[in-house]
Amino acid sequence: MVYLDNSATTAPSETVKRAVTEALECFGNPSSLHSLGFEAQKKLDAARAAVMTALGAKSGRLVFTSCGSEANNMAIIGSAIAKSRRTATRVLTTDCEHPSVDNAIRELEKMGFETVRIPTRGGALDMAALDRALERPIFLASFMLVNNEVGSYFDVKEAFSMIKAAYPDAICHCDAVQGFLKVKFTPASIGADLVSISGHKIHALKGIGALWVSDAMIRAKKIVPIIVGGGQEGGYRSGTENTVGIAALAAAAKEGGESFAADAEKMRGLREYAISLIGEKCPEITLNLPRRAAPHVLSITLPSIKSETMLHYLSSKGICVSSGSACSSHSQKTSATLLAFGLDPKAADCTLRVSLCRYNEKEDIEALAAALQSGLSELIRIK
Repeated sequence: MVYLDNSATTAPSETVKRAVTEALECFGNPSSLHSLGFEAQKKLDAARAAVMTALGAKSGRLVFTSCGSEANNMAIIGSAIAKSRRTATRVLTTDCEHPSVDNAIRELEKMGFETVRIPTRGGALDMAALDRALERPIFLASFMLVNNEVGSYFDVKEAFSMIKAAYPDAICHCDAVQGFLKVKFTPASIGADLVSISGHKIHALKGIGALWVSDAMIRAKKIVPIIVGGGQEGGYRSGTENTVGIAALAAAAKEGGESFAADAEKMRGLREYAISLIGEKCPEITLNLPRRAAPHVLSITLPSIKSETMLHYLSSKGICVSSGSACSSHSQKTSATLLAFGLDPKAADCTLRVSLCRYNEKEDIEALAAALQSGLSELIRIK
């Protein structure tokens, strides 16, 4: 099996598997006031510190969630319903956000918020459009760091700097699910108030994510929980903590943080090799290259062959890739991200995503290129 769909999910690392096994032995509820509960709480605190360290956050609060989507929803909806947000009702985002951000913002629109979507043609934020959008006050900006379909690495730092210069009280949220441990950043370095991450994108488990919340957000009470109950996670996210998932996230974050430079260099090299080899063996394929790209994602457009057709062909050869975001793979809609990038609807429907991890090797790229080459000669093309 050649697995090249790591933006959808990653295989748990051996380190994570060991951490999960150990965590299963500590089955106490962290809220319980007995020895098993104290032991679970101690491990929970250690895990929180480990993830904070990997994120490069020296202060603030890390709230564990069930996934990146929940973290995004908490950031957007939780800040919108906080009382302190009443000074403005405009929201800025991009035209290529993950559905968990885009649909959360659409919920805000139902509440009466106005949204401005900044164009990302060619894989870059339109800073002129952002400047125009700042002519009127905003309440929230939510920009992804790395696009999950094309791999665009957005200049969120500059965008948030412009926003804060115009409106210091505006809230800046970054969906860093695809960027965490793939590109170098910290919440402070990009000027974010809120940062979302997810475990299963970094070789942890599915079902665990986190939202980093700045001290300023906490002091000003600019965010409230969207899941209420027993008041776990400092009152920000009720529900008994998923101690096994949290242990997995902490182990993956620690491991990935320690090997970050080597992993990024390896993935970048593999991506460049894929660009070169596919270009050589399959000149009919169009490479969708953002102006600035993350090291682990490559988008390619086939010549009049439906992405789903090629995807199944590659799968029959033991090669796993994606036709776009796994979260919207069952949708019949054309990818908004690819249209925003500049592809027409036909090209978007013929586009595949190749996404790498630290466990991939050059042989995987060679197998992909060979299979693409044979697929181009065997598969029926659309008119």
